[in-house]
Amino acid sequence: MPLNIVLIEPEIPNNTGNIGRLALATGSRLHLVKPFGFEIDDKRLKRAGLDYWQHLEVIYYDNTEAFFYKNKKASMVFLSSHAKQSHWDIKFKDEMFLVFGKESVGLSIDITTKHTNSLFKIPMYDDNIRSLNLANAVGIVTYEGLRQL
Repeated sequence: MPLNIVLIEPEIPNNTGNIGRLALATGSRLHLVKPFGFEIDDKRLKRAGLDYWQHLEVIYYDNTEAFFYKNKKASMVFLSSHAKQSHWDIKFKDEMFLVFGKESVGLSIDITTKHTNSLFKIPMYDDNIRSLNLANAVGIVTYEGLRQL
């Protein structure tokens, strides 16, 4: 697997379904950290992931502590609209974890504070926009990673 896509507390089933589809298309592994804003058998999740969900490798975690404990030795980058560094500056590695926060607020302050050196953003060139759709952001960063690898 070239990359690991991590969604911490995803809230919108359609986004998670689309990201699952993207993970399968890119040969990536999907990590989902609870609590979710939906039930995992939500019809909208299945519809967005179509019939691909059954082929996807998904790893579930009960909370962020469990995720970080299990993957404490992994190489990780964290994506946030509040970061200073651009995603163009990420030095992607095989098996790297790309960590994204929930749609409404992104990553917690606790996570961004602990990982400031590994915190990146996707540049946006208009002050009228706060952030990108989560599924779009995951696609942008994942394909840049594949391009580099």
